[in-house]
Amino acid sequence: MTEARGKLRGVIALDGPSGTGKTTVSRGLAVRLDAAYLDTGAMYRAATLAVLRAGLDPAGPAASAVAAEADIRVGTDPSASTVTLRGEDVAAEIRSGPVTDAVSVVSAHADVRARLVALQRRIIDDVLAGQVGGIVVEGRDIGTVVAPDAALKVYLTASAEVRAARRNQQDRAAGRGGDLAATLSAVRRRDSLDSGRALSPLRAAPDAVTVDTTDLDVEDVLDLVFALADQRGLVAEVVRSSR
Repeated sequence: MTEARGKLRGVIALDGPSGTGKTTVSRGLAVRLDAAYLDTGAMYRAATLAVLRAGLDPAGPAASAVAAEADIRVGTDPSASTVTLRGEDVAAEIRSGPVTDAVSVVSAHADVRARLVALQRRIIDDVLAGQVGGIVVEGRDIGTVVAPDAALKVYLTASAEVRAARRNQQDRAAGRGGDLAATLSAVRRRDSLDSGRALSPLRAAPDAVTVDTTDLDVEDVLDLVFALADQRGLVAEVVRSSR
């Protein structure tokens, strides 16, 4: 098989629910395109961790204030993605069960979203103004809210059953145990919360390309999205090699 690599010019927005392969595809694509990478979900998870550490109700107004004011920083290197909370590396802790259970509630607060969207846009602008020149951004509202002018918007989807199985496998690999039935229930609950919230609901942008990853592996999706970027003139210096 042939793998294509190149240099990204501009923004690629990847949205979709959990378990669609969004993070793996986004990071892999950024590596292939010699681009920066931004995981906006990690930022909301870090804000949620700040709320949980403060012992607050994720739905309450006090939680909203703590999350909105949290000192959150994320790296944009796809090969060494980092996220810190008040200077502490929390990349592993933000993937814990309690954070996963509460993140949709915390991220529904208007002031939390306003603050983090502004930070996300600033990161994107800094990358585009710098030497890297291109960035792959993943989340749930990138194509609709954060970067509505992105030249390529992709919405990844997959069946709830397949997404739950993938998430369960990830949890087991990370030593977090995992019950498939419980994971499926959690996936469906988060889908409902994210798509049903009044502010920035999870949905595909009208001009997004929807890719169903149910029967595709990561390399298939990477090849497909790379081809879409190339077709739109976003990729320079394309090199193809056997893999």
